[in-house]
Amino acid sequence: MRIAQIAPLTEAIPPKLYGGTERVVSWLTEELVALGHDVTLFASGDSRTSAKLEAMWPRALRMDDKVRDPMALHVAMLEHVRRRAQEFDLLHFHLDYLPFSMFSRQSTPFVTTMHGRLDLPEHQTVFNAFTHVPVISISNAQRSPLPQARWLKTIYHGLPSTLLTPRPMNRDYLAVLGRIAPEKAVDRAIRIAQRCNLPLKIAAKVDRVDVDYFANEIRPLLDLPGIEYIGEISDADKSEFLSGARALLLPIDWPEPFGLVMIEAMACGTPVIAYPSGSVSEVVEHGLTGFIVDDEAAAVNAIEHQLPRLSHQKIHARFKERFTAHRMAVDYLKVYHALATGTRRPLRTVNGTTAPAARDHEGRHQTGMHDGLYVSD
Repeated sequence: MRIAQIAPLTEAIPPKLYGGTERVVSWLTEELVALGHDVTLFASGDSRTSAKLEAMWPRALRMDDKVRDPMALHVAMLEHVRRRAQEFDLLHFHLDYLPFSMFSRQSTPFVTTMHGRLDLPEHQTVFNAFTHVPVISISNAQRSPLPQARWLKTIYHGLPSTLLTPRPMNRDYLAVLGRIAPEKAVDRAIRIAQRCNLPLKIAAKVDRVDVDYFANEIRPLLDLPGIEYIGEISDADKSEFLSGARALLLPIDWPEPFGLVMIEAMACGTPVIAYPSGSVSEVVEHGLTGFIVDDEAAAVNAIEHQLPRLSHQKIHARFKERFTAHRMAVDYLKVYHALATGTRRPLRTVNGTTAPAARDHEGRHQTGMHDGLYVSD
């Protein structure tokens, strides 16, 4: 197939450091190329890919402090893709709802993976206006606030099977990985580690919007005994960081759409201790790849009494069964083929569950090209 992948310009593909969406786009693109498809990646010029790269700006916007209006560059990229749309069998966007209006008015099949949270009131407005636009969810929990959307399938993220691997290390600390922000609740992780009398290593970035939160709420806690703030780390450092941890702590306080850090930990055979928000119950298998807990006391109990029951080898094996980039690419190809060939049936299947054809926001069955798209698991 001739496939266009359209990525955010905020980070390079793959990103130099933090960047969940951009890393997923990279892994998906590389797997599609490896499977023999003709893939064009629309991204920043400092991206690295085995696909054909269409550079939409010389470098990632995060690295270019001269850019003050990133939306202007994304709108220009959308127009560039529209002018070339007929060159492709399928357009795959990773830009949230930005493509909905423009690409609903052209003939090349397209799909958008929704990578972020979708529970804000303003999301109802845009999805009420575009009930016919095909979208992919990255967890079932992510899609629940928007039943009116034309959900084709839930496709869980996957990472290359050899990107992160277990290392033979003493597992003698707890870990936090990713980003420091109020919704990530790193203060909870610090309290949990303190109550367990275990060291905590925090490898996380601080976005500009969260600088004050970090300074006022988290920075004072870093002086507590056993708390080590490492800062942002790259994929090259994660195998060692995660393999040395007894568990990854994820005491989140928001509807996490997916949470790549969970499968990164599993790739290293490291169990996850997480609060039951968003996608957590879909990613973590309680009692097998980690424990889902309701509060700090339950987290402490799981760490002190239940972690020894888990097998690092079995955790890694479950990662390879469920969360590889190859599996992710195969799942997306099923969607691509269904869209490109116009396959439609009265019923569709989503993660093994048969669902009725899509309805519009007034509850009526959609007709014509809006009928339920059949995407088999």
